[in-house]
Amino acid sequence: MRTRFYELCWFFLLGYFTYSLMEILFRGYTHWTMAVTGGITAAALYLLHRSAPAHTLLLQCLCGALLITAIEFSVGVIDNLVMGWSVWDYSAMPFNLYGQICLPFTGLWFLVCIPAAGICRAASRRFHGI
Repeated sequence: MRTRFYELCWFFLLGYFTYSLMEILFRGYTHWTMAVTGGITAAALYLLHRSAPAHTLLLQCLCGALLITAIEFSVGVIDNLVMGWSVWDYSAMPFNLYGQICLPFTGLWFLVCIPAAGICRAASRRFHGI
């Protein structure tokens, strides 16, 4: 089945607002680029879920964590290194790459992908009646 545009819009908005809320709750503030990044990431996770074989939660979470980390690195390079906006800095975190991504947050993204997979599965059933 094809993924329709409104499904991606729904996931973009869900990620946009959910990630912004998570950042505000845990950091006390967010940046507009993080809201957009959350939206893009949620839509990408939905596409990942739609293309993944059934019953591969562990693999979906691993791929999702790597996908989120890659998006975070790309946005971090643009926001922090190129634009100089200092949206975040993981330099003090272990196993970081240029202060933009780090292994502990990749692990966190793995855990976040567990409920995200459930949300994707429920939305897919709702959108497609399966």
